[in-house]
Amino acid sequence: MGRLLGSWGEAKCAEYLRKKGYKIRAMNYHSRYGEIDVIAQKKKTVVFVEVKLRKDDKFARAAEFVSGSKQEKILLTAQTYLQETHGEDLQARFDVVEIYAPFGISDEFTLNHIENAFE
Repeated sequence: MGRLLGSWGEAKCAEYLRKKGYKIRAMNYHSRYGEIDVIAQKKKTVVFVEVKLRKDDKFARAAEFVSGSKQEKILLTAQTYLQETHGEDLQARFDVVEIYAPFGISDEFTLNHIENAFE
């Protein structure tokens, strides 16, 4: 997946979350452990979101591509973020947003938000 398409998917995710009442805290947050695509907050919950963009789900659902090792990197990166931002008193949740865009960057796409995708 190209960087432009990935950025488009992350922007669509952020737009969706804002409409659902979330505040976007960070996009493409990096630590020495890895990257988190979108960090959002709703009330006292910080949500760490992995965005998975695919053409379709014929081979497998997009969320299935978030491997155990990727989850571990996200968990470590989330801990780093919470320490840096003094957010240890907030609840943390890990979501996956699947975006299926059969025509690439276009208005024709499907978004599926999976809350508590992993712990």
